[in-house]
Amino acid sequence: MGIRQAYTENKMLRYTEDHEWIKLDGDIGTVGISPYAVEQLGDIVFIELPEVGASVNKGTAVAVFESVKAASEIYSPATGKVTDVNSAMLEDLAAITPENAMDNWIFKIRINDETDLDGLIDEEKYNAMIA
Repeated sequence: MGIRQAYTENKMLRYTEDHEWIKLDGDIGTVGISPYAVEQLGDIVFIELPEVGASVNKGTAVAVFESVKAASEIYSPATGKVTDVNSAMLEDLAAITPENAMDNWIFKIRINDETDLDGLIDEEKYNAMIA
């Protein structure tokens, strides 16, 4: 079973060590940041989203979250093309909390090569990493 099939069938999330998460639906990955990352940022005051249609590479910064504590770049977990952005999150930055971080996706990407996801970690390993 290929990784894409495993993601789709099991509805599993995968995480990067930089606290991004990705969930696949076919060759489209929905990307966000973990509740832990939102908690570490604190109150978010500004977000810069990528542009729809932009080509992005795995591991490169594609968005920025600024908080009262710091600015944090958001990295793409795969190479591909941005197909959608969650501009609705810009309307109420105070609503971006650890409790709803998994609902506040940042962008969607059409993935060029599913092997980009091979090095990502599952939820159990991610939780152990941040413990």
